[in-house]
Amino acid sequence: MQWEGISEFVYVAENESFTLASKKMEISTAQVSRQISALEKRLNIKLFYRTTRKVSLTEEGRVFYQHCRSVLDGLDAAERAITNLQSKPQGKIKLTAPVTYGEQRILPLVNNFIKRHSDVEVSAYLSNRQIDLSEDGYDLAIRLGKLSDSSMMAKKLGTRSNYLCASPRYLDTHGIPHSISELSKHSCLLGTPDYWHFSELGKERSVRVKGRLRYNNGHCLTDAALKGLGIVQLPDYYVQQYLKSGDLVSLLDNYRAPDEGIWAVYPQNRHLSPRIRLLVDYLAEQLL
Repeated sequence: MQWEGISEFVYVAENESFTLASKKMEISTAQVSRQISALEKRLNIKLFYRTTRKVSLTEEGRVFYQHCRSVLDGLDAAERAITNLQSKPQGKIKLTAPVTYGEQRILPLVNNFIKRHSDVEVSAYLSNRQIDLSEDGYDLAIRLGKLSDSSMMAKKLGTRSNYLCASPRYLDTHGIPHSISELSKHSCLLGTPDYWHFSELGKERSVRVKGRLRYNNGHCLTDAALKGLGIVQLPDYYVQQYLKSGDLVSLLDNYRAPDEGIWAVYPQNRHLSPRIRLLVDYLAEQLL
C-alpha cells in the first residue's frame, strides 16, 4: 500500500505533466491522476501546483521527490540484479483473453514467445466474460476498449479500429449510405448490442440500428456481410483482410469512432515477475 503512486509521482515530477507521464508509463492519464490524488490524501500534503498549462512541485513535493528518486533508483538496481540472476525466464503464467482476439492475435504471439523461452509454461483461458484475476489466480488479462476496473494496473499494448462495411454486391443493390441517419434505410447486421459507435463533430455517439439478422459471433457476421446480407460494424481483426482484397468496402469513414485500447491488465498488489514482464513487453512490441 505504501508504494502505491510513487512511480506515478516521480514521472509527473520529472515531466511536469500528467499526460506525458501517462504516455511514458503507458497507462491512462486518469490512472496517473487517481494514484497521485490517493498519495496526496495518504500523506496529507499537496505535492503539485496544477494549472491548465503547467504542473510544478510544491516545496513539500520537492523534498518528497528527492527521497523517492533515490529509492526508485535503488529498486531499479535491485531488480536488475535479480533479473541478471534469472536471465533465463522460467515458471508458469496464467492468462485470459477475449475469445476471438485471443485466437487470432494473442495466442499465436504467445506461441512465438514460448518457442523463444523453453522454461516458461503458459495456461490460457479464452472468455468474453470479465474474469476476476485475483479471485481466480490469474497473472494477466488482455482486455479491449475502455477499462472499468480501477483496482487493476494496466499497460497499453496497442489499439483496434471498428469499421463499418458492406460488400460491393450489397452496395450496388441498396446504395451507399453517406450519413449516419441513412443507416435506418439499410439492413444492419447486429451483434450482441443493438447500437453502433460513431464520432460526430468531435463527440462519440451511439446509434441504435435495426436488422433482421443478429449473431453473437463476429465471424458469422463477417460471412453475412461478404454474402451481401447487409452492413456490419466490426473490429479490424475480423474485416481487415477483406477490406484489402475489396470483398468489403469501408463506409462512413469520416464518422469512425476513435480507436479503442488493447490492454494488459494485472492486479495492483501482484509484482510482475521477469517472465510476465517479458511477455507483456513482447506483446506490446508486436501489437503496437
